Amino acid sequence: MADGAKAHGRKREQGQEQEREQGSGPARDLAHDVHRGLARDLERELSRVVRGRVDLGVTARALTTMDASNYRRVPLGVVAPRDADDVAAVLAVCRTYGVPVVPRGGGTSIAGQATGTGIVLDFTRYMRSLVSVDAAARTAVVQPGVVLDTLRDAAAPYGLTFGPDPSTHSRCTLGGMIGNNACGAHSVRWGTTADNIRDLTVVGARGTVHHLSQGWQNSTAPVGLRDFVIRHLSALRTGYPQDLPRRISGYAMDALLPERGADLARAFCGSEGTLGVVTEATVRLVEAPLARALAILGFPDESAAAEAAPGLLPYRPLTVEGMAADLVRVRGDVGLPRGGAWLFVETGGATEAEARARAQELARAGDALEATVVSDPAGMRALWRIREDAAGTATRMPDGTEAWPGWEDCAVPPGQLGAYLREFRSLLSSYGLRGTPYGHFGDGCIHVRIDFDLLTPAGIGRFRAFSEDLAGLVVAHGGSLSGEHGDGQARAELLPKMYGDELVGLFGEFKDLWDPDGILNPGILARPARLDENLRFEVLPKRPVDVEFGYPHDGGDFAAAVRRCVGVAKCRTEKGSSQNDVMCPSFRATGEEEHSTRGRARLLHEMLAGEVVTDGWRSEEVRDALDLCLSCKGCRSDCPVGVDMATYKAEFLHHHYDGRRRPASHYALGRLPEWLRAAAPLARPLNAAARVRPLAALAKRLAGIAPERTIPPLAPRTLVGELRKRGVPSAATVVLWPDTFTNHLSPEVGRAALRVLSEAGVEAEVPAGRVCCGLTYVSTGQLDRAKVVLGHTLDAMEPYLGEAGRRPVVVLEPSCAATLRTDLLELMPADPRAALLSSAVRTFAEALEECAPEWTPPRLDRPVAGQTHCHQHAVLGDAVDRRLREKAGLTGELSGGCCGLAGNFGFERGHWEVSVACAEDQLLPAVRSAPPGTEVLADGYSCRTQLAQLAGRRARHLAEVLAEGLEGEG
Repeated sequence: MADGAKAHGRKREQGQEQEREQGSGPARDLAHDVHRGLARDLERELSRVVRGRVDLGVTARALTTMDASNYRRVPLGVVAPRDADDVAAVLAVCRTYGVPVVPRGGGTSIAGQATGTGIVLDFTRYMRSLVSVDAAARTAVVQPGVVLDTLRDAAAPYGLTFGPDPSTHSRCTLGGMIGNNACGAHSVRWGTTADNIRDLTVVGARGTVHHLSQGWQNSTAPVGLRDFVIRHLSALRTGYPQDLPRRISGYAMDALLPERGADLARAFCGSEGTLGVVTEATVRLVEAPLARALAILGFPDESAAAEAAPGLLPYRPLTVEGMAADLVRVRGDVGLPRGGAWLFVETGGATEAEARARAQELARAGDALEATVVSDPAGMRALWRIREDAAGTATRMPDGTEAWPGWEDCAVPPGQLGAYLREFRSLLSSYGLRGTPYGHFGDGCIHVRIDFDLLTPAGIGRFRAFSEDLAGLVVAHGGSLSGEHGDGQARAELLPKMYGDELVGLFGEFKDLWDPDGILNPGILARPARLDENLRFEVLPKRPVDVEFGYPHDGGDFAAAVRRCVGVAKCRTEKGSSQNDVMCPSFRATGEEEHSTRGRARLLHEMLAGEVVTDGWRSEEVRDALDLCLSCKGCRSDCPVGVDMATYKAEFLHHHYDGRRRPASHYALGRLPEWLRAAAPLARPLNAAARVRPLAALAKRLAGIAPERTIPPLAPRTLVGELRKRGVPSAATVVLWPDTFTNHLSPEVGRAALRVLSEAGVEAEVPAGRVCCGLTYVSTGQLDRAKVVLGHTLDAMEPYLGEAGRRPVVVLEPSCAATLRTDLLELMPADPRAALLSSAVRTFAEALEECAPEWTPPRLDRPVAGQTHCHQHAVLGDAVDRRLREKAGLTGELSGGCCGLAGNFGFERGHWEVSVACAEDQLLPAVRSAPPGTEVLADGYSCRTQLAQLAGRRARHLAEVLAEGLEGEG
């Protein structure tokens, strides 16, 4: 049976090769049939023996074609095992069919080792238990799918932590860290993952369970491994560079030497899923300092910073991180000292004073141009966030050019780093390339994204030539091709330059002892794939596809916009990295990859590729994944590379339903402005009808509205009707935008805003014509209709946008303001009036600060709770609102996240559970825990409605609260 299955596999590969050569016709059909037959047999056998989830469907495959690297390999399917027995069962079936197996954690690997052509093992679903924490022994037992932050949170009450902490700590898994021998910022104090592993339980390729620890007597090693070490003692002793703290490349076979205690667990770390599958690990914990401080040292350039780094190590800092100015885009806002590059040096102590004193000592010792010491937690978090976001931020050069990993984490001895960086910059220049170095200067490890052209044959050829030359440069400085992220497909081909042919030959022999059938992550480390094959860009369209949005930051190319997602997966966090984070509410609600920003971007990538997702814009898999996108725009600001899934969703829906019947909610909620205008004269009888349950139920069913929802009442009088009766003020200085929600559903907000503006000496008028930002049309993908609506709006607003009459346009509803700031420009780029209107938009707080800077609001002196609107967070910013609240004596922080209603989303049938879960993430707990007398603020109509319907709490717009304060003063 095994021989037949392997023959089956060979036929499949032959069919795929013919398909590549011929492109279509009988060979392509044969390859498809062979693949489908193998998948069917595999799925049947796996489902029979595995208790976990077996999924060989289109969505599961599309979600795992890529990790955070430049590479793409299409798997046959994904299995989420429940336990070690499931892992053994998967290996047995795949061995029978000759199908590769790839273990995968958070999918944040940067060298391509978390992709594969067979079965991907997803440990993040079931095998994610923190088995135990032993504070006395300073150990913890974990399953491979445990997220690092989960372990750190569990250890924190005991004053302990896990030392290695990659910047992806909020979503990377312990299994992935073991596979890559991950390090992070604190390795100068606590070492790599291998330094912090006590023992491992590993299922081998043939189902044997190996217990790996230090010493042969404490371990159950593969047959022949000890003899292998004895036979090759000389090569293992002389073939590895010494005194290199970040030597991650290749197999750590030298850990098996007698003088190193024959540490099998250490030797296994960094094997990138090629030797066995970890099912449990006992990890060492370290004592966490009670207090920390951060010294930021400024230097002329990164070479100067690198040369200063080794001199700080004798002071035993917790970190010595480096970053150049061309990576930091917001340094004026976060208090970085003067310089062209910086060292981030963290210290610890029993008290804040002690930690701060050590940081000040380091600042003096660093011989910097200027230094700053920060010890308050909020200030340190703000600074560290810049460093942690660098993996994503660096993917775009300051001019917007794309930059890619591939030479992401070379390491040299720390004393060589300054010289290495100068030669590295010179090599970049000689190839006409640019990159932005940053990283772990104290360990000699440099991260960099480089603006390789990976789309054309000439660019890929230059990528290969540069890679070969850079490998030579690293080796010349006594370094390692990988200093943190592993070799994967990016560097393993070049390992002979570092280790020589003899030692690399032993890598293959070493792997074969563990994996005789070669099914574990083939093409990685031993007998590797070429570094310029399996590139993820080669399957994308060569010409831009026709789209409706302008994508100004991506050259008008939808594929380039989708390429923004590099897979660092900040959207996959179960909680935000800060209180104000929004992204990604649907992933936090469901825990499903397809409902993360990254997952949706992967599906769109595969839709454009057409290999896995074959239906293009008509794809039901893409539609279903985007269905739970709330269009909150959180990814636009929280994603390090600015993925804008709300826009991509609107684009997709436009094409998906082009010429087809839409869901009922698109007609009812997507065209809400039209329905509300028609309903306005009948507001009172319609409100009465909505209170009759059978009538309300019928209306909701016809409109595609969730049955759990209450239909909000219409205002008996619209704001516009009220104001037009008053007439236009004689000295109007601003235009008040009568958005649909304020005009028809909450005119009290508009009245309050006018009262406050008038008190501040700012008179407002409403436009003479009918205006609409088009938000509901955009969010449901009715982009043709949105353009018509926006065209009429620009006609109506034209008298207020000319040089003579240009005035600020005050928009009270944050979602409408965000739409006018961004979507308007991207949908109507050729109309100059769009830019004029976009630039005129002001929030309520911005209008007061700009038009009445000397005005003092009423003093309210009370705490606040509630939420910053997600669109305000993502597009508009809330710094001005914070200042206004502070002046009014409104104290406390508003929560982040998304309320879960999000315009039409929470009202649509089928979204109730996710909508509630999103509200329960941050908003509802914040409001419930607020003390009596707390003012509940929510500037968005959706947020106020969600709080009323889920918590029974009345929330108010800031304008309403200030207007009430003015009444009190009067």
